[in-house]
Amino acid sequence: MLRSVQGIVLRSMDYGEGNKIISLFTPELGKVGVMARGAKKVKSRHAAVTQLFTYGDFVFFKQRGQMGSLNSAEIIEAHHALREDLHMSAHASYLAEMTDRMLGDEEGSTYLFEQLKAGLMAIEEGKDMQIVVHLYEMKMFELAGYLPVTDACVSCGETLGITSFSPSMGGTLCNRCRYKDPVAIGIGEGALKLLKLFPRMDMRRLGAVQVKDETKAQLKTCMRTYMDIHIGVKWKSRDFIEQMEKYNI
Repeated sequence: MLRSVQGIVLRSMDYGEGNKIISLFTPELGKVGVMARGAKKVKSRHAAVTQLFTYGDFVFFKQRGQMGSLNSAEIIEAHHALREDLHMSAHASYLAEMTDRMLGDEEGSTYLFEQLKAGLMAIEEGKDMQIVVHLYEMKMFELAGYLPVTDACVSCGETLGITSFSPSMGGTLCNRCRYKDPVAIGIGEGALKLLKLFPRMDMRRLGAVQVKDETKAQLKTCMRTYMDIHIGVKWKSRDFIEQMEKYNI
């Protein structure tokens, strides 16, 4: 069956001497694998459109249970800047890797597609990359069924006096319940406000937010620890981000 869809390239790898296989995320079909014959060749008409992060119109032939075969494609947004800037590339790669590894074949939604599209654009526009990543991580937690409790104490349900975040217990803790997790992460009002906001916020409405360094450090610890405990995937792109942070690159 010939399919005509918009899509974002999540992953692109060489196959054979001249071909590429791309992992394409689409609003209608979810995630699909597509073979682009000859795309590895410099003069190929498919060389540019099969690059990582490319958003475009794709026409491919696909039978049930088989990989698609690319017929034609047109670029809507090339996202050159995401591939040329080291920091942008690392953070955009993390969004793409999460989408690619956490979605099964032909799994996804129009909403998630729009969130990814907006996230890549937000990074390219110079918005705070860490906040973009955390917002998208929260969308991934929701997709996986592990959305943390952030609007009340996960233990007693109290909405006041929230002072910490417990990744192992699955959400925020009030001061009276903090003893239940001795390694719970202390959070201030700024981090708590954002943790409450992320599950409800649409990436398409993200503005040029200004977040204090202390708040961002708390958010980073909360989100990364929660991801490691509940999702348990070793992310290549996040490891690279952490190496850049470690060596202040």
